[in-house]
Amino acid sequence: MQSFLETWHQAAVTTLGLFWMAFWAFALGYLVSSMIQVFVTRERMRASMGEAGAKSIGLATFFGFISSSCSFAALATTRALFAKGAGLVPALAFLLASTNLVIELGIVIGVFLGWQFVVGEYLGGVLLILLMWLLVRLTYPKKTVERARERAREAEDTESDGEIPDWKQLIRSRAGWRKVAERFVMEWKMVWKDVTIGFTVAGIIAAFVPREFFQALFVGSGEADPSFWQVLVQCLVGPVAAFFTFIGSMGNIPLAAVLFGNGVAFAGILAFMFSDLVVLPVLRIQARYYGWKMALYIAAVFLCILVASALLLHYGFAALDLLPDASAAEQITERHYFKVDYTLFLNLAFLLVSLGMFAWRVKSKGLPPLNTDSVSERLLLLLALLALGWLIIGALLPV
Repeated sequence: MQSFLETWHQAAVTTLGLFWMAFWAFALGYLVSSMIQVFVTRERMRASMGEAGAKSIGLATFFGFISSSCSFAALATTRALFAKGAGLVPALAFLLASTNLVIELGIVIGVFLGWQFVVGEYLGGVLLILLMWLLVRLTYPKKTVERARERAREAEDTESDGEIPDWKQLIRSRAGWRKVAERFVMEWKMVWKDVTIGFTVAGIIAAFVPREFFQALFVGSGEADPSFWQVLVQCLVGPVAAFFTFIGSMGNIPLAAVLFGNGVAFAGILAFMFSDLVVLPVLRIQARYYGWKMALYIAAVFLCILVASALLLHYGFAALDLLPDASAAEQITERHYFKVDYTLFLNLAFLLVSLGMFAWRVKSKGLPPLNTDSVSERLLLLLALLALGWLIIGALLPV
């Protein structure tokens, strides 16, 4: 019993330590993202995106890059773009870019996993879009897409596009920066449950789960030079693990660090990180927007391209002798997280920024409401509250 309590305490401290490492990165990323979302409006995106073509796909990728990393926000924006006439390929390019190429995601990956994974994530995001473009062209289901667009238009709001605001005037106005504060708070509101659950799961796995489990689950993990079929199996297991943990793109990075520290190959980690758009909550939302046939088609396309992208990047990095060394992540449960260094000062600075943004949002519009309209949102809220309780009790346990 004493051993269990000590491990529980270690898991809680590890979770809090992981979040301490990443808080400033989250806040910086969401600040940049909020500014871009306010000054580059959805109406401007709609006016720039049309049917499939290099220019439309390039613009969709760029708009995704500068948008929110929250999968659920990206899904809603993608539906709006698709309903307003954007082609399927540009719409999916936006969705892939907004969950794989965003600034804040790269910052958090750099904190936990190192530069190779940042490069892999961004190169992989571009590769995912190119492979998606090719696969959709080869398999384009015209009738399914037409029905999906009709359904998306029925679900889309009736708000008119209106005049596209001048971003230069907006950036100089108090109203513009108030919108940034509101967007910043909404970014945190959308992801806090995923982040809480993701970091808690990472801490629990790091403390409780033995290395042998990962070697059995991810075949070939821990080997210096796994064979092709072992790497392929890990690329297939990565999406399965993501499907059952259903943690968002930002929340699964600390868990990816734990998996990497336990010997999972570069390709397996990339496949896991690329899988945030094939998890069950996302699949259900896609089905609600477009119908199950279209949702399953999109999921099948994404699954094929993420496995292919992870394999290509793994062997591309291997050919250049750039595969990352897992030794930096192996001692994730033994790090001394809380010390006087740059992390402390960055966290303090961005804590003040976050508190200021939150106070401005509350003053102008009051506390943001909790979204508990769907079963999945209520389940996610319950899990997040249970995770918080686990952390508080575990951190206070005497050892």
